[in-house]
Amino acid sequence: MSDHIGRRQLENEDRAFSPFDSTQMRPPMRAPARAAHNPLGSAGYARLVEIRPIRDESDLEQVVGIYNLVYSDDPISVENFVSWGRQARERIDLAADAGDGRIVGGGRAFLDSHRPNPWVNIYVRTEERRQGVATALFAEASRWAESKGHSSFEAWVRADAAGGIAFASGLGFEETGREHALTLDLTAIDAPAVEVPAGIELTTWAERPELAQGLHEVYVEAVVDVPGEEDAGGEPFEEWLRKDMQSAGDRADATFVALAGDEVVGYAKLAFSGAQPTTAHHDLTGVKRAWRGRGIATTLKAMQIRWAKENGYEELRTRNEERNAPIKKLNDRFGYRPSVGRINLRGPVA
Repeated sequence: MSDHIGRRQLENEDRAFSPFDSTQMRPPMRAPARAAHNPLGSAGYARLVEIRPIRDESDLEQVVGIYNLVYSDDPISVENFVSWGRQARERIDLAADAGDGRIVGGGRAFLDSHRPNPWVNIYVRTEERRQGVATALFAEASRWAESKGHSSFEAWVRADAAGGIAFASGLGFEETGREHALTLDLTAIDAPAVEVPAGIELTTWAERPELAQGLHEVYVEAVVDVPGEEDAGGEPFEEWLRKDMQSAGDRADATFVALAGDEVVGYAKLAFSGAQPTTAHHDLTGVKRAWRGRGIATTLKAMQIRWAKENGYEELRTRNEERNAPIKKLNDRFGYRPSVGRINLRGPVA
C-alpha cells in the first residue's frame, strides 16, 4: 500500500456487520426470558418476553433504537440495518417482545459467505438488563445456528465493556484478536497534499465505473494479507459487488482508485451512515502486492482525507487489527487518535 505497509495491505472498517457487542450482556440474575417456541409462564422469571423474528417497521425502528442506545457513539439508521442484513448469506433478526408493543432487546445472527462460523450480535435496553433477556436472545440465535449445522459463533465486544466481556466469557467465548479504533478530527487539520507516485493516475469509481473488475482483483489479493483474515478468502465478484460496493453506505464518488495505465493497482473507499451525517468511515484500503512500497496507500489515504474535509465532513473513523502494524503506522502519520476498540471472540452456541 505504501512505503510503510509491507505485506499487510488491508485496512478494514468492516461496518457491514456489527457482530455481538455487549455492554448490556451481564450474567443474568435469574432464569432467562422465554423463547417463542418454549413459553415459560413461571412467576420466578425476571422478565417474561417473547423472542421472535422482527416482523415490521415498528420492530425495526425499536430494535435500531436499542442498538443506538448501546452504541451511542456509533449510531446507525434503519436503512443501514436493513441493507447490511441483506448482505448476509443467511440470517435471523430477533426481537424481545415484552407483550405490550414494546421491544426490549434485539439480536442478529448471520452467515457470511467467506467464514465458516455465523456471527451473533445482541443488544438490550439499559433498564431491562440483568433480567435474562440477552440470555434468551442468545439461546434463540443458537437454535438457529444449530439448525444450519453450526456449533460455534464469531462475535465481538467493545474493549471497554467489562460486563460484556464477562458475559461472553461465561458463555465460553475466547479472544481471537483485537481491533484498534482510530479517529481523525478534520476540523483540527488542514487538508493534506496529495502527492501522486510516478506512473500512477488517480480517479474515482464514479468517474470510471468500468473498473469494477479491477477493484475486485485488488480486494481478492489484499484481503488475505490482513491478520486474522488469512483463511477467509475473497468473495466472488458479483457477491462482493453487491455486499461491499453497493450497500446503503457506499458511494462510488468516495471510492478512490490508483491506476497504472489500464491496471487498477489499489483503491480506498469510504462508507457512510445517515445517522452520522458529519462522519465518514474508512471501509477498505488495498494495494496489489507487486505495487506495494511505492507510496500508493499514502496517496490514497491523503486523497480520502482531503475529499472528506472538502465535502464538509468533520471526522473520519477507522479500525485496524492490532497486528497490522503498517496500516497503524500510516494512520499515525496522518494524526489519527485512538478510541474504543473491539475484542474479537469465538465461542460455542448455547
